[in-house]
Amino acid sequence: MDRNALLTDFYELTMASGYFEQGKRGDTATFDLYFRHNPFKGGYAIVAGLEDAVEAVIATRFSSEDLAFLGSLKSATGGKLFSDDFLNYLASFRFSGDIMAIPEGTVVFPNEPLLQVSGNLIECQMVETMLLFHINFQTLVATKAARIWEAANHGVIIEFGLRRAQGPNGAISACRAAFIGGADGTSNVLGSALHGVPAKGTHAHSWVQAFGSELEAFRAYARSFPDDCILLVDTYDTLKSGVPNAILVAKELEQNGHRLLGIRIDSGDLAFLSRRARLMLDQAGMNYVKIVASNELDEYIISDILVQGGKVDIWGVGTNLVTGAGEGGSALGGVYKMVEHNGRPKIKLSANPEKMTNPGLKKIVRFYDQDNLMEADALADNSEDVTGHGVLIVDPNNPLRRKKLNTGERVELLRQIVKAGEVVYEFPSLEQIRDHRKDQLAHLHRTHKRLNNPHEYKVGLTHALWQQKEQMINTMISA
Repeated sequence: MDRNALLTDFYELTMASGYFEQGKRGDTATFDLYFRHNPFKGGYAIVAGLEDAVEAVIATRFSSEDLAFLGSLKSATGGKLFSDDFLNYLASFRFSGDIMAIPEGTVVFPNEPLLQVSGNLIECQMVETMLLFHINFQTLVATKAARIWEAANHGVIIEFGLRRAQGPNGAISACRAAFIGGADGTSNVLGSALHGVPAKGTHAHSWVQAFGSELEAFRAYARSFPDDCILLVDTYDTLKSGVPNAILVAKELEQNGHRLLGIRIDSGDLAFLSRRARLMLDQAGMNYVKIVASNELDEYIISDILVQGGKVDIWGVGTNLVTGAGEGGSALGGVYKMVEHNGRPKIKLSANPEKMTNPGLKKIVRFYDQDNLMEADALADNSEDVTGHGVLIVDPNNPLRRKKLNTGERVELLRQIVKAGEVVYEFPSLEQIRDHRKDQLAHLHRTHKRLNNPHEYKVGLTHALWQQKEQMINTMISA
């Protein structure tokens, strides 16, 4: 039985119970979901996970088993932790609020709300965790995939990470997010079945070891898959036996009306070996045979291989993709903060300026320059007019940094996804999301896509919203 209602942090339930018992069951609120730093010390992120997150919110129900478990929990003094009235409330729980969100595949930046959740206070509080774990993880992996795709000069990427993923659910989510971000296929068969990601793979070294010789193993695999044959050539010696035996089998396939699809190199100096293998294949008249590289690849290694003149056609990327590994990676660090309560803007203060929240219902307007490249994003009060000339934005972490935006091309990013508890948005296919991601990256200046020391993209508050925030800060400090 589905127990996803309990897949939440305990404090969501204790706060909800407290709101319920303290007369706040009719209160309203708005929460922003956003992140403070780009993952991997990069210059951007690719938002993903929205459809799964919304489906989880809409489907949240507390079963009789869930309620029995919650009813069994005891306070420190041995009494019931949750009252029968609150448990009865949970028995009929349904999310009835609104969700605004940035569509999946969009390039996004720190401190702008990826989602804005409005409605009953208890309901909005209760969905915090499930929204965060879907959006945080899939955005992390989609961003990693996009960085790898860019580093590979938009080459073919296959997600090979199932066996290294954080459990089965992590593997399925990573498969989906990697496809959004740039992967063209997956070794994950269930991921392929669920999400329509093309299933791809070769064979393991054990296949070669299971036969009397490498050549015998290659011939056997070619007999079984004459039109889908990729041979792993590094079991014994890549250049002395693996590639020569693959060439021999490729000639035999040609004689029978088939073609070897490729060879895979999984160890050693991939730049050097791929160059030599390409030369050997081409000299044998087999320029059609693709070279697949794998072995703990990431965007930095791929970039380095290409700089060294490596001749790789397809990149099999596993661990570092599905786990979001890398400096500044491992977790996105998205947060979920209240910005409005009972129709009044709210702000969280902190000695660290980046941890202060931006108050109220907002819209995000993206400005494009004369070259149709993203110039800056403006966060504005939801009722503010930002259609005029000369929109001034202020960096909330450093108010002395300001920028005036004069270009006419601008787009609002947030879309209505859920209204009054009903999905009103037609979720695009993963292929459409991939196309959107490609278009987004094509309009992002290359300086923001650098692997090392990328240029910081400007996200700021409109002058009116900054003045409102500053006034609220001053009022709270002087209170």
